[in-house]
Amino acid sequence: FRFKDSLAEDLRSADLVISHAGAGSCLETLEKGKPLIVVINDKLMDNHQLELARQLHRDGHVLCCNCSTLVETLRLMDLSALKPFPPGQPEKFALFLDKVFGFQ
Repeated sequence: FRFKDSLAEDLRSADLVISHAGAGSCLETLEKGKPLIVVINDKLMDNHQLELARQLHRDGHVLCCNCSTLVETLRLMDLSALKPFPPGQPEKFALFLDKVFGFQ
């Protein structure tokens, strides 16, 4: 999609998501429990997306490829090997902030 206000309905009905490696796109998809293939744009300078994609791949949560290997990744993929992404724990971050700012 070039631009869409929300992908929530599309994610809800998807069997597989193919996305760039933006943090929002990856985390929203994984939080919905959908299998994800992350396609890295290796032409970007200072590619911070690459770090996230590689870590999620190392942790077994996503399949990772680039544009030239996408077809091969689709052909060989084993979605059953992907591990569920653990749910977030925002309360831990809130406790950390409370300690840092002396509210606790």
